[in-house]
Amino acid sequence: MRQRVASIRGRVWSGIERAFAAEHTPHEIAVSFAFGVFFVAMPTAGTALALFALIAYFFERASKLALASTLVIFNPPVKFAVYGASFWVGSYILGPVPGVSVSDVSLNSGFDILSRQLLGNTILALAMAVVGYAVVLQVARMYKHRAVSPPALLPADD
Repeated sequence: MRQRVASIRGRVWSGIERAFAAEHTPHEIAVSFAFGVFFVAMPTAGTALALFALIAYFFERASKLALASTLVIFNPPVKFAVYGASFWVGSYILGPVPGVSVSDVSLNSGFDILSRQLLGNTILALAMAVVGYAVVLQVARMYKHRAVSPPALLPADD
C-alpha cells in the first residue's frame, strides 16, 4: 500500500513540476487557473473543455495544465455542491422563493429560481477564482524560487 501511495505522490509531484516548469510566469499560471475556476464553476453545460481548447490555441501565454486542472477539481460531485451553495447564496441575497427548497433547484424551475442560482453562482465563482488565483500564485512563486522541494517518498517496505 505504501508503495502505491508513493507512486501516486511521485506522479502528482511530477505533474506539478511540469506545470510550474513550463515557460509561464507565476502570474500567467495563476490567471489561467483563476479563469478556469470561474468558468468551470459556472453552469456552462460542459462547454469548458471546448473553451479551454480555444484559449490554449489562441493564447500561447495561457497555462494549459492550469486550465485542465480545474476540470479535475470541479468534477460532477463538486459542481453539484457548488450549485446547491449557489442557490443558497442567491436566496440569501434575493430572498427565498416560496415553496421551493434547495432540492427543487434545476434550470427548468422558473425565473425566480434561475435568477437566484445564477447570482449565487457568479458570486461563488468569483470568490473561488480570487482565492484560487492567490493560492496558485503563491505556490508558483515558491516553486520558481525553489523554496519548495519534492516530498520525501515513503519507503517501499511493507
